[in-house]
Amino acid sequence: MHLGEYRRANDLSRSAMTKRPWNGSIVLILLGLSLASFSFAAEPLPPTHIDDFTGRPRVIIMSDIGNEPDDQMSLVRLLLYSNEFEIEGIIASTSTWQKTAVHPETMHALIQAYGRVRSNLLLHAKGWPTAEDLEARAFTGQPGYGMAATGADKLSGGAEAIIRAVDRDDPRPLWICVWGGANTLAQALLHVRATRPAGGVDRFVEKIRVYAISDQDDSGPWIRCEFPNLFYIVQPSTQRGDDYYYATWTGISGDVYYRNGAGPDSTTVTNEWLDANIRSKGPLGKLYPKFAFIMEGDTPSFLGLIDNGLNSYRRPDWGGWGGRYVYRQPYGETHAIWTQGGNLFSRVTSQDTVAGEDGREYTSDQATIWRWREAFQNDFAARMDWTIADYAHANHNPLVEVNSQSGTTPIVIDAEVGKPVSLDARQSRDPDGQGLHYKWFFYGEAGGSDANLATITISGADTAQAVATATAVCRPQWLPLGQCSGNGTAHIILAVTDDGSPRLTAYRRIILNVHAATSH
Repeated sequence: MHLGEYRRANDLSRSAMTKRPWNGSIVLILLGLSLASFSFAAEPLPPTHIDDFTGRPRVIIMSDIGNEPDDQMSLVRLLLYSNEFEIEGIIASTSTWQKTAVHPETMHALIQAYGRVRSNLLLHAKGWPTAEDLEARAFTGQPGYGMAATGADKLSGGAEAIIRAVDRDDPRPLWICVWGGANTLAQALLHVRATRPAGGVDRFVEKIRVYAISDQDDSGPWIRCEFPNLFYIVQPSTQRGDDYYYATWTGISGDVYYRNGAGPDSTTVTNEWLDANIRSKGPLGKLYPKFAFIMEGDTPSFLGLIDNGLNSYRRPDWGGWGGRYVYRQPYGETHAIWTQGGNLFSRVTSQDTVAGEDGREYTSDQATIWRWREAFQNDFAARMDWTIADYAHANHNPLVEVNSQSGTTPIVIDAEVGKPVSLDARQSRDPDGQGLHYKWFFYGEAGGSDANLATITISGADTAQAVATATAVCRPQWLPLGQCSGNGTAHIILAVTDDGSPRLTAYRRIILNVHAATSH
């Protein structure tokens, strides 16, 4: 089934919780509370849209680089993955931490270092942009803080770059990754609204996808209020950093500094590991600084755009290296956005439940990122090897094939409760001839924004051949209210890991569109 067919098949399926009438007697019996003590606000309808474009994601980075080391760290990693994206702009911006200065010179220094290793990177993969091309795409954004630095006569080079990129005749959306303040995007939107008819503004807005690392000036809330149709991923926050503790993006490495979640193994995000695996390797490694607070707090904004088989950029509730989000209206926002939180009755929330390093299960928003940490850190280390080693002396990702379907796009299968679905990855291979290890797992929280979350079992989960069997269209709810109706969805992730050094993982996402058992 094509992704577009999957979307249409689920258009009529909503979470069973949102369809069920409240049964007052059950609530009274179970909770001993009066219905009068509850106030249920209508929830916004979740989106059904899936970005099913082909080709590399188009990306613009807005960074308050120079404020502290983590932006520079994130830009090093971005350059090491620049063959995975079409980088339309790298914009030096301000933020609450850097209100009156921008530092594009730091961006240029890193791009020049990238230029010195590009020829070696080409030994390992295709598609690396030239340093000259990246230099031409580096811009300065609004030079002052927040909305006070925007206005009719304040169109910066960065804002112009955003407008040109959005206007380009290209069916792919434009991802804008906000590492600092968002006022350069606000300036672009102000200019477009002032110079185009309403329909033209709508067409401009619908091409943009924003992933913001919290709100680091006052422009993010303004943008979301003024342009309610703009696709926006963020955990709304004050601009002082008080709310960073709660944010999903801290799952990249923040468990030690923020102390906001037990479970993850922090070995690969220490300065000692980074010294050995990143900083000691070539011109780019030398420009990877030690962190002041956490490693690469901005990296989750583009980590999910990497073509590793997880495809989480197609819809934020699918989950991947950049975390998982749900579509809801947070307190203080005028409309729904992709964010954290969710419905605890139905358990459709932004939290993942993951086995930690001690084998116990932990549930948190940060777990939606740290669950992949060993894999994305090993991947980073391998790419840094690519800057100094030839092909024969470096490791490369496995190539995953499921049911004779190669590539990285999701595989969508119709499934009926009780009927087994065979999954065969024996044709997967490793380009370096390494041995492969297989792990099929049920990503039970993924995809719940517009369908019931089904339940499945997987046999042969640690082999190349597995069998998935749907056991119910709807998983059990916190309270037994109403009946399940419609179809369900179940996401299965295949992780294939090689025996190389460092060990590298590639993925394939299988989406089961689950129907009730057919009566005979």
